[in-house]
Amino acid sequence: MYKSKLLLAALALILGVGLLTGCSAKTDSQNMTGELTGTITAAGSTALLPLLKPAAEEFMKKHPEVTVNISGGGSVTGQNQVAAGNVDIGNSDVPVVGELKDKGLVEYEAAIAPFVLITHPSNTLKNLTREQAAAIFTGRVTNWKEVGGNDEKITVIHRAKSSGSRITIKDKVLDGREFTDNAIIQDSNGAVRAAIAGTPGSLGYVDVPYVDRSVKPLAYDGVEYSLQAVKEGKWPIYAAARMMTKGPADGLTKAFIDYVQSAEFQNNYAEIFGFIPLGQVKR
Repeated sequence: MYKSKLLLAALALILGVGLLTGCSAKTDSQNMTGELTGTITAAGSTALLPLLKPAAEEFMKKHPEVTVNISGGGSVTGQNQVAAGNVDIGNSDVPVVGELKDKGLVEYEAAIAPFVLITHPSNTLKNLTREQAAAIFTGRVTNWKEVGGNDEKITVIHRAKSSGSRITIKDKVLDGREFTDNAIIQDSNGAVRAAIAGTPGSLGYVDVPYVDRSVKPLAYDGVEYSLQAVKEGKWPIYAAARMMTKGPADGLTKAFIDYVQSAEFQNNYAEIFGFIPLGQVKR
């Protein structure tokens, strides 16, 4: 009889520990009332910051016990960070890079991010063809007079090799050709804009949310940038913005990604912040 009581007590203890363990795991993404709780970390593309920071703010308003921390660093950096388990989400303008394709990264599209070529406001030129832009970025053309502008040296200002923005321009404008080494490198879209604004004769690129009156966006192949031009397939310089997780997203991370992809956020916020909602671009 005594042994039976000991067995029952041991069984109860094991079950109790199991129940406590189950509750502990659940509170990583939900509290006892079912509300979301916890912290999400994300890093990577600076091009996505103007979209994902407002998304984080709105998500935290809906779920006051959740904290979403988002930082930049570049698309490839974001991919490496999430692959290493250092962050929950790696934000990127480009698909998973070759050396990380076996790391189990899963991509979730967040929006379409359009890019524009920008120059100093004093530049008299209004348009660059694809071939002219490629010639400048590869270093074959070094003076604006060679493409119809003033007799002025061209200063290329752009991003490091880890940047998804740089990879996008290399693919869409340079057709895979390499950028000139004779360039000034900046670590973010905001830094590129600031450098272009302070450097007469310069040329660079940023995604649309970073364009303001301090720089001059150029038409491309005779087409002026607009959201409608992208939607109609007339503006080719854009990328699918991605949020990446190591393995399929779950719990709190999945809830945040679901919110970013939701019609509520896409239709009410994406265009306000310079992006195009998912499904609205001819690809």
